[in-house]
Amino acid sequence: MRLSLVVLVTMSHQVISLAQGIGTYAFLRNDVSARAAALNGSFVSMVNDPNVVFYNPAALTTVEKPSGSIGFLKHLMDVNAGNISFSQYAEGIGNIGAGITFISYGTFTQTDQFLNNLGSFGATEFALVAGAATPLDGESSIGANVKVIYSSIANYRSSAMAIDLGYLYTIPSENITIGASILNIGRQLSTYAGVREPLPLDVKIGITKRPEHLPVFLNVNFHKLNESQESVFQRLNSFSFGAEFLMSESVRFRVGYSNEQRKELKLGTSAGLAGFSLGGGILSGDYRFDYAFNSYGKIGALHRVSLGTTF
Repeated sequence: MRLSLVVLVTMSHQVISLAQGIGTYAFLRNDVSARAAALNGSFVSMVNDPNVVFYNPAALTTVEKPSGSIGFLKHLMDVNAGNISFSQYAEGIGNIGAGITFISYGTFTQTDQFLNNLGSFGATEFALVAGAATPLDGESSIGANVKVIYSSIANYRSSAMAIDLGYLYTIPSENITIGASILNIGRQLSTYAGVREPLPLDVKIGITKRPEHLPVFLNVNFHKLNESQESVFQRLNSFSFGAEFLMSESVRFRVGYSNEQRKELKLGTSAGLAGFSLGGGILSGDYRFDYAFNSYGKIGALHRVSLGTTF
C-alpha cells in the first residue's frame, strides 16, 4: 500500500513540477500572484507590491501603503493553488510583510497490493513566510524572511525551515532598480521515509528599467545562479524577460518569457508557445485585479487571477 501511494503521488508530482524542478517542496519555485506570473517570474527588482515578499524581501521598503493581495491558480491535472500576502510599515521595525502560498494536488484513490479500493487520500503543501526590510541609505535596502514549509501525502508528513535574503538598489536618475535574492536557505526538519532532500535553493538577480518617455517597465532576471553548470554561459541559461505596459492610469498589459521553461517543455522538435506568458491588470481606486496566462506548450496552460488592495 505504501508503494502504491508513493508511485501515484510521484507520477503526479513529476508532471506538475515539470517547469519548476522535481523534488519535495518544488512548489516553492512556482510564481506567486498573477502579476508576477504574467512577467514569467521577472519580479526580483519590481517594487510597490506586497507579493515582493516571495521574491525579494528587501523590496518591502518600496510598498508605499498597507497592502494586501489574494490569488488563485488553476494548475495542470486539476491541481489548485493560491496565495495571500500583506505588507505595511511598522514603527521601530521597518517595513514588514507576510504571506502564505499553498497547493492542493487533489484526491487520489488508495489501494492495496491487490488493487482493492481502500478509500481516498489527499496531498497538500504550503509555506508560511514572514519578513522585514530596512533602508541602508536613500538608494539601497536589505531584507530577510523566515519561512515554515509543510508537505503531506496521506498520513505522511514532511516539514522544513528556511530563510530568504534580499537586496535592492535604485538609481532614480536612470529609472533603474536592481534586485538580488537568495531563497530557501534551510533544511528539512522531518522527512518522507527517512530520505533527506535539499530545499530548492535559488539565487536570483534582476534589473528593472523604465525607459525615458516610454510607459513600460522592462525586466530581465537570472534564476538558479547557484546551480553548477559546465560554463558561465550555461549558468545564465535560466533567464526570464518581462514587460509591463502602462496602457493608461488604470490599465496594464504584461508579457513574459522564460528560457528554462521553453527548453524543458519542448516535446519532439517543437515547443509551441511554451515559456511565454501574458496578462493584464485593472486598477480601480484602492483595488487591483490581475490575470495571467502561462503556456506550457502541448502540455497545457496555467491561469491565475489575483485581487489586491491598499488600506
